[in-house]
Amino acid sequence: MDRRSFLKTSALGGTAAAAGTLAAPAYAQGKRTLTMVTSWPRGFAVLDDAATYLENMVNSMSDGTLTIEKKAPGELVGAFEVFDAVSSGQADMYHSADYYFIGQHPGYAYYTAVPFGATAQELTNWYHHGGGHDLHSKLGEIFNLKSFLAGNSGSQSGGWFRKEINSAADFNGLKFRMPGLGGKVLGKLGASVQNIPGGELYQALSSGALDGLEWVGPFADERAGFQEVAKVYYTAGFHEPGSGLAAGVNLDVYNDLSPAHQAILSNAAMATTHIQLAETLANNGAALKRLQAQGVKTMQFSDDVWDAFGAASKEVMDENMSDPLFAEIRESFELSLAQSSDWLLKSDGFYVEQRNRVLANG
Repeated sequence: MDRRSFLKTSALGGTAAAAGTLAAPAYAQGKRTLTMVTSWPRGFAVLDDAATYLENMVNSMSDGTLTIEKKAPGELVGAFEVFDAVSSGQADMYHSADYYFIGQHPGYAYYTAVPFGATAQELTNWYHHGGGHDLHSKLGEIFNLKSFLAGNSGSQSGGWFRKEINSAADFNGLKFRMPGLGGKVLGKLGASVQNIPGGELYQALSSGALDGLEWVGPFADERAGFQEVAKVYYTAGFHEPGSGLAAGVNLDVYNDLSPAHQAILSNAAMATTHIQLAETLANNGAALKRLQAQGVKTMQFSDDVWDAFGAASKEVMDENMSDPLFAEIRESFELSLAQSSDWLLKSDGFYVEQRNRVLANG
């Protein structure tokens, strides 16, 4: 039995099961409403912002003929239950980070971020012009989903720590929150890796249940209040250089939409990625200064720590190559990076280096 059939005929645990099955998107006087479950508590900077942008854009672009009703974790299903809820038809669509669902298939990591992977621009290049979207759809068909990138948080920080990391050995035994394949990399270094929903992170860090965590970046992290309970902040990380967010629509629901409504969903997702990334990058600098003013010590990992990240990352990526679809996605992704990164380094990268040098010299 394939995954799609299994999910349609079996019960899901937790709050997803309690939610019951939604027969179809709600109709009222020719209008259609899609229930969108999300992984983000209401008001979470960057992440819930992206879900709200998507909701509002679809509502306005359709002139009210297609609307989205957004549900936060616990209102219908839990934060990490959104994938199975939509796949099985218990909700119409979700907004989340697809690397939460590598347990369903490791290829989903590429639609958020993989260790030493793509920047936000490189991810967008691959997705829209290098075959990434087609592979997202191919992956989604296994789970009865039609998926879109719908947000990007840019380069994510290395994380919050109670103490400085002086060598890779300092990760041994460290209780650390990091989802996706990046979390598996830290596991290779001996960390006790946990994947905890965003709404529970502050309490876990303040209580000592976690020794450290990564979340997003200064703008979102400040809103979450992590600076109140940890003061060591590594600003660059290996794990998420350009983190995509995703909207997944139940494939039966999507196929039942009109071509115009399908186009609205697709274009609203692309617009969400653009405007939400800009929001994040526009706010991170000022937020970082405020964090520093509150006594936060900003740091970078040493080269030997980065080398340990790299060696462990290669192990993790290679471990998944026995899956043919993962291998296909990885090959497509890495080909796109190879085709675009040389130009970006010689153009944007060199320009930024020279701009900083010239402005520093007055």
